[in-house]
Amino acid sequence: MLSYRHAFHSGNHADILKHFCLLSVLEYFKQKDKAYCYIDTHAGAGLYDLSSDEAQKIGEYRDGIQKLLTATKLPSCLQHFRQSVTACLPENKDLYCGSPWLAQTLSREQDRLRLFELHPTDAELLRRNMRQVPSPNRTQVFCDNGFKGLLSILPPPSRRAVVLIDPSYELKQDYQQVVDTLKAALKKFAEGCYMVWYPCLSRYQSQKLPLNLQKLSPNNYLHAELHVHTPRSNGFGMHGSGVFIINPPYTLPKTLAEALPALVELLGQDENAQFVLQSSIA
Repeated sequence: MLSYRHAFHSGNHADILKHFCLLSVLEYFKQKDKAYCYIDTHAGAGLYDLSSDEAQKIGEYRDGIQKLLTATKLPSCLQHFRQSVTACLPENKDLYCGSPWLAQTLSREQDRLRLFELHPTDAELLRRNMRQVPSPNRTQVFCDNGFKGLLSILPPPSRRAVVLIDPSYELKQDYQQVVDTLKAALKKFAEGCYMVWYPCLSRYQSQKLPLNLQKLSPNNYLHAELHVHTPRSNGFGMHGSGVFIINPPYTLPKTLAEALPALVELLGQDENAQFVLQSSIA
């Protein structure tokens, strides 16, 4: 299925959680001089125009990045995130970053990015957008299935990798494919840092996913969710999102313990907004 386009949802509350976690992980990896490889299995277009017809049609960014940009009281970790996102975007344009853009602007000369996007239109946009960033030769873009692509390039030459797996989950089988792919990836490269984003839905598969992921690495994981409103009575729509990380930085639980309550207060849409934070780090 190739109907999903992230341009309709860019900058929403789910992007804020995902990109905050990604920034924290990549900055941790940069503490060592040794190169790392960033692998994005469902990369999207990389950069999004919030004034576009797609973004304006739903306007989800108004309850996400727009609130973060205009907030007056934030903990230091969210102030740093806001500054990092603002600094990485082209000036004087109403844009928001996708994960590949954020990762590329954080990367160093020795680091490498491998980006997979199956939608042909978004894959071409991704190629164009990545050429705008200094040293684009660090990045390769593939119009291909990211699940298969990930397994084809593990382990990376540097033996250090941050992997982001975030399909649209429009297909129910995506949930099982995430688990199966991650299980296979861990067999090929157990040391990698694997980040899985998923929507919080009333759907059984969504609720079961973090439990299935925890079974893959019961002693070294982090699980965070941000719920922004009560699930709809009709069961329709995403009331929050989650990030599950295998082999997370040991510093991340403390960082998220500071950030998540503030995000609930800032982005929550009703009295049932809440967060989940669980971890077991070896």
